[in-house]
Parts: sequence; structure tokens; C-alpha cells
Amino acid sequence: MKPEKQNQVGKLYVVATPIGNLADFSHRAEEILRQVDLIAAEDTRHIKMLLQHYGISKPVISLHQHNEEKQAPRLIQMLQQGQTIALVSDAGTPLLSDPGMPLVKLAREHDLPVSPVPGACALIAALSVAGLPMNRFTFEGFLPRTHSARKQFFTEKLTECSTWAFYESSHRILSCLQDMAEVIEDDREVVLARELTKLHETIIKGPIKKILAQVEEDANMRKGEFVVIVEGVKESKNQEGITDDEKKVLQILLKECPLKTAVAMAVELTGQRKKRLYQAALDMAQQQDES
Repeated sequence: MKPEKQNQVGKLYVVATPIGNLADFSHRAEEILRQVDLIAAEDTRHIKMLLQHYGISKPVISLHQHNEEKQAPRLIQMLQQGQTIALVSDAGTPLLSDPGMPLVKLAREHDLPVSPVPGACALIAALSVAGLPMNRFTFEGFLPRTHSARKQFFTEKLTECSTWAFYESSHRILSCLQDMAEVIEDDREVVLARELTKLHETIIKGPIKKILAQVEEDANMRKGEFVVIVEGVKESKNQEGITDDEKKVLQILLKECPLKTAVAMAVELTGQRKKRLYQAALDMAQQQDES
């Protein structure tokens, strides 16, 4: 059965492709790629290997982050003329840290039908096996490339109560985890999911320092594509056990120092338990954000 055409207007299909294991490609996705008039792909060489595997022969056009603003209007014209188009990325679900947003946005603005063909997604696959709360989570895509920007990001996430996740590449995974270890408290659970659905799939869980040590010690743990998932801070009802003087010390230090540094200095100055001061500092930071 051919993909639908509504009133002679074509349809844009957003098609998920395997993230590693080719058996994860759905029957519907295969049929859509067989029937559309054109496939818009992030990397034409990559998608052609998938098409060859399934014996599919269709015209393929390149649509990536460097040309999508220019290509999108052309593809919209084709849709308006009744052609059907499948949008695919190199792996997984398009638009999740992959190209395609300008095309989908423009199609919506022109009232053209856009239909999802769901399938593999590295983010959802990793979350499903992380063993961390999933009732609320945030996805941050790929993190900044510089140390200072990453540390700032991690500092801002210190008060996040929900689980959060991001993608990282083999080129930056080690430095990224090193930056995280300098900011994130070691009582947080971290999950590192590597090469999901592939031969060397690896999923490890533990405190950030334990995760970092494994990546530093094993060069193979620095290869592939990564999903990193971090437990949110545990919500605290109050700042029990913290005296008014200790609160004041924290408030002064937080005005001048990053949260982790302020807590470390407060421990030295007051002798209070680090965990109590850290939670109190998080509560203060969260109250400031809400005010």
C-alpha cells in the first residue's frame, strides 16, 4: 500500500532508523521507504547502506545541518506538488539532536501533513534500562564543547530534581565526565550507556567518580556513541540540622563561589556534615530561582 496523498498534496514521513542493530527497523518503516518518491537523509552514504541491506532503490537527497535551511523550501515545493518524502537521520529518530527541524517546521507552516514512523531512539532505549525515575526527565542533547561551558551547565543542573540525560561523542566523553566529577556530588547515580544495540553495548551505573574511573582505565570505554543519564537531586522538605549561623555562612559563600566550592568551604568553617550543608545549599539555590 502506497503512502497516503491527501488532495494531491504529498506527505512528509519522519522515519526512525536503527541505532545499531538492523533488526530494529520496523516493517512499516521499510514499507514507507519503499513507497515514497524521495528520501531526505543526513548522510546519503549511510542511508544507502541501509537501503541496500533491505533491497530498496529510491532517490536520496542530502539534508544536513549545513544545507537544510536551503534545501527545505525546495522539498516543500515537492510536497506541494504531490510527492511523498521520507526524512531520516543517520541513526535513530530524526530531530533528536539530528537535522530536520527546518523542514518539519516549514511543512507545518504550509499545512502539509507530517507523519511519524516511530522506532529506535538512543535516549529512550537508555532511559528504559537506567533504573532511574522516568516520570519526569529532561533531555539536553549534546553539551557545550568547552570545559568552562560544561561546568557551568553542570552547576546549573545541581538543583534539578528530575532525571536528566544528554548525548556525548567518543571525542569528548572523557573530558565531559572529568568536568562532571568536579561539579556533581558523588552520591548521585549516573548511568553511562554506550553503543546501544550494537555488538559492544555497555551500560554501567554508579557514582560519577566510579564511572569516570572505568572510562579512564579502559580505552574501549571511550569508543562509540554515548547516552549519559544523571539522577536528579533528592527533594528535601527543609534544612533540618543547619543552624542559623551555618545558613548565614552558606549564604555569604554562595554569593561569591560556585555551589560545590561554597559547600566545601562551609564544611571547613563550621565543621557541619557535608551532606547537610550541600542539601541546604541546594535548597537555597532553588528558592532563589523560584523568587
